Amino acid sequence: MHCTLLHAVGLARADIYLDALLTDVGSYAQTVRPFILTFDRPAVGNVAVEISGWPGSPFAEIVDHLTQATMRRGAAFTAASSRYPHISLTYTSNGAEHVEAVSLRAALASIDRPLSGTVLADRLHLVEQWHDGAQIMWQSIAEVHLAGMPA
Repeated sequence: MHCTLLHAVGLARADIYLDALLTDVGSYAQTVRPFILTFDRPAVGNVAVEISGWPGSPFAEIVDHLTQATMRRGAAFTAASSRYPHISLTYTSNGAEHVEAVSLRAALASIDRPLSGTVLADRLHLVEQWHDGAQIMWQSIAEVHLAGMPA
Protein backbone atom coordinates (compact mmCIF):
# COMPACT_ATOMS: atom_id res chain seq x y z
CA MET A 1 0.00 0.00 0.00
CA HIS A 2 1.07 3.54 -0.58
CA CYS A 3 -0.37 6.97 -0.03
CA THR A 4 0.60 9.27 -2.92
CA LEU A 5 1.87 12.67 -1.83
CA LEU A 6 2.68 14.26 -5.16
CA HIS A 7 1.92 12.83 -8.58
CA ALA A 8 4.02 15.08 -10.83
CA VAL A 9 2.43 14.41 -14.21
CA GLY A 10 4.83 14.86 -17.12
CA LEU A 11 8.00 14.81 -15.02
CA ALA A 12 10.52 12.01 -15.47
CA ARG A 13 13.60 11.21 -13.41
CA ALA A 14 15.85 12.55 -16.15
CA ASP A 15 14.04 15.92 -16.08
CA ILE A 16 15.07 16.86 -12.55
CA TYR A 17 18.25 17.60 -10.64
CA LEU A 18 17.79 14.63 -8.31
CA ASP A 19 20.66 15.22 -5.84
CA ALA A 20 19.43 18.73 -5.04
CA LEU A 21 15.85 17.51 -4.66
CA LEU A 22 16.87 14.73 -2.27
CA THR A 23 19.01 17.12 -0.22
CA ASP A 24 16.12 19.57 0.05
CA VAL A 25 13.52 16.90 0.89
CA GLY A 26 15.91 15.13 3.30
CA SER A 27 16.51 18.34 5.26
CA TYR A 28 12.81 19.09 5.39
CA ALA A 29 11.92 15.53 6.42
CA GLN A 30 14.11 15.90 9.51
CA THR A 31 11.73 18.63 10.72
CA VAL A 32 8.61 16.47 10.36
CA ARG A 33 7.69 14.03 13.12
CA PRO A 34 6.06 10.74 12.10
CA PHE A 35 2.28 10.88 12.40
CA ILE A 36 -0.73 8.59 12.24
CA LEU A 37 -3.11 8.60 9.29
CA THR A 38 -6.50 6.95 9.75
CA PHE A 39 -8.17 5.50 6.68
CA ASP A 40 -11.89 4.89 6.32
CA ARG A 41 -14.06 2.53 4.28
CA PRO A 42 -13.23 2.14 0.58
CA ALA A 43 -15.20 4.26 -1.86
CA VAL A 44 -15.86 3.62 -5.55
CA GLY A 45 -14.86 6.65 -7.61
CA ASN A 46 -14.64 7.43 -11.31
CA VAL A 47 -11.08 6.18 -11.84
CA ALA A 48 -10.30 4.14 -8.73
CA VAL A 49 -11.48 2.44 -5.59
CA GLU A 50 -9.79 4.36 -2.83
CA ILE A 51 -9.77 4.92 0.90
CA SER A 52 -9.66 8.51 2.11
CA GLY A 53 -7.65 9.37 5.20
CA TRP A 54 -7.26 12.01 7.86
CA PRO A 55 -5.91 14.25 9.34
CA GLY A 56 -5.23 16.24 6.21
CA SER A 57 -3.07 19.02 7.66
CA PRO A 58 0.28 17.22 8.20
CA PHE A 59 -0.20 15.49 4.86
CA ALA A 60 -0.97 18.80 3.08
CA GLU A 61 2.11 20.47 4.58
CA ILE A 62 4.35 17.70 3.23
CA VAL A 63 2.65 17.83 -0.18
CA ASP A 64 3.14 21.61 -0.35
CA HIS A 65 6.84 21.33 0.52
CA LEU A 66 7.41 18.51 -1.98
CA THR A 67 5.62 20.47 -4.70
CA GLN A 68 7.70 23.59 -4.08
CA ALA A 69 10.97 21.62 -3.84
CA THR A 70 10.19 19.78 -7.08
CA MET A 71 9.34 23.03 -8.85
CA ARG A 72 12.68 24.53 -7.75
CA ARG A 73 14.69 21.53 -8.98
CA GLY A 74 13.36 20.51 -12.35
CA ALA A 75 11.26 20.91 -15.42
CA ALA A 76 7.63 21.95 -15.58
CA PHE A 77 4.98 19.45 -14.48
CA THR A 78 1.32 19.28 -13.58
CA ALA A 79 0.44 18.24 -10.04
CA ALA A 80 -2.38 15.68 -10.10
CA SER A 81 -5.52 16.77 -8.26
CA SER A 82 -5.34 13.86 -5.77
CA ARG A 83 -3.57 15.99 -3.17
CA TYR A 84 -5.35 14.59 -0.12
CA PRO A 85 -4.54 11.52 2.01
CA HIS A 86 -5.78 8.43 0.22
CA ILE A 87 -4.79 4.88 -0.62
CA SER A 88 -5.81 3.60 -4.04
CA LEU A 89 -6.87 -0.03 -3.91
CA THR A 90 -7.50 -0.47 -7.62
CA TYR A 91 -7.62 1.69 -10.73
CA THR A 92 -9.84 1.56 -13.76
CA SER A 93 -8.48 0.35 -17.08
CA ASN A 94 -9.79 -0.74 -20.44
CA GLY A 95 -13.34 -2.04 -20.07
CA ALA A 96 -14.01 -0.20 -16.81
CA GLU A 97 -16.98 1.60 -18.34
CA HIS A 98 -18.84 -1.72 -18.06
CA VAL A 99 -18.26 -2.08 -14.31
CA GLU A 100 -21.44 -1.67 -12.30
CA ALA A 101 -20.39 0.89 -9.66
CA VAL A 102 -23.69 0.66 -7.75
CA SER A 103 -23.15 -3.08 -7.19
CA LEU A 104 -19.64 -2.45 -5.92
CA ARG A 105 -20.90 0.24 -3.53
CA ALA A 106 -23.64 -2.09 -2.28
CA ALA A 107 -21.13 -4.89 -1.69
CA LEU A 108 -18.92 -2.54 0.36
CA ALA A 109 -21.93 -1.32 2.35
CA SER A 110 -22.92 -4.90 3.16
CA ILE A 111 -19.71 -5.52 5.10
CA ASP A 112 -21.01 -5.28 8.66
CA ARG A 113 -17.83 -4.38 10.48
CA PRO A 114 -15.47 -1.46 10.63
CA LEU A 115 -13.00 -1.28 7.78
CA SER A 116 -11.00 1.69 9.01
CA GLY A 117 -7.41 1.37 10.14
CA THR A 118 -4.37 3.43 10.97
CA VAL A 119 -0.96 3.72 9.34
CA LEU A 120 2.18 5.29 10.75
CA ALA A 121 3.55 7.78 8.20
CA ASP A 122 7.27 7.63 8.96
CA ARG A 123 9.01 7.88 5.58
CA LEU A 124 8.72 9.25 2.08
CA HIS A 125 9.49 7.34 -1.10
CA LEU A 126 10.48 8.89 -4.39
CA VAL A 127 9.45 6.71 -7.31
CA GLU A 128 9.28 7.05 -11.06
CA GLN A 129 5.88 5.87 -12.26
CA TRP A 130 4.51 5.00 -15.67
CA HIS A 131 1.51 3.12 -17.00
CA ASP A 132 0.34 1.55 -20.23
CA GLY A 133 -3.44 1.88 -19.73
CA ALA A 134 -3.69 -1.54 -18.09
CA GLN A 135 -1.00 -1.49 -15.40
CA ILE A 136 0.70 1.13 -13.27
CA MET A 137 4.35 0.40 -12.58
CA TRP A 138 7.02 2.22 -10.64
CA GLN A 139 10.69 2.06 -9.84
CA SER A 140 11.98 3.13 -6.44
CA ILE A 141 14.53 5.95 -6.54
CA ALA A 142 14.98 6.93 -2.88
CA GLU A 143 13.56 6.55 0.63
CA VAL A 144 13.66 9.47 3.08
CA HIS A 145 12.83 8.93 6.77
CA LEU A 146 10.97 11.47 8.86
CA ALA A 147 12.50 12.95 12.02
CA GLY A 148 13.67 10.45 14.61
CA MET A 149 13.24 7.37 12.41
CA PRO A 150 16.31 5.19 11.76
CA ALA A 151 17.53 5.11 8.17
